[in-house]
Amino acid sequence: VQLVESGGGSVQTGGSLRLSCAYSGFTYDDYAICWFRQAPGKAREGVSCFVNGDGSTYYGDSVRGRFTISRTNAKKTVILQMNMLKPEDTAVYYCAADTLIVGYTKGYYLHETSYRYWGQGTQVTVSS
Repeated sequence: VQLVESGGGSVQTGGSLRLSCAYSGFTYDDYAICWFRQAPGKAREGVSCFVNGDGSTYYGDSVRGRFTISRTNAKKTVILQMNMLKPEDTAVYYCAADTLIVGYTKGYYLHETSYRYWGQGTQVTVSS
């Protein structure tokens, strides 16, 4: 499995950014693609996940209502649209993936130990 991230950058409070994760290498349809983030000195946090088996999506409490995750079928890309950004959203954002079936809990999907495959990370900086 390969993951290639793009997007990110710097924006002011209230602005928007869009992250993309192009993925390849899955043999079957049961997989999940998830975004995590890690700010300096903090633990890695699950941001949002897309479960391909049933199209379900999950969001961390800190981003629900502001971020939207979606997938483009043709290009096998997962998009994280981030709106109403805040300085506390500043972090390195990572795309992660693994062969996960449907039916796990939100907490399982949003936990970093559920994923073996990771992208290189992309910086998001939100200034006040």
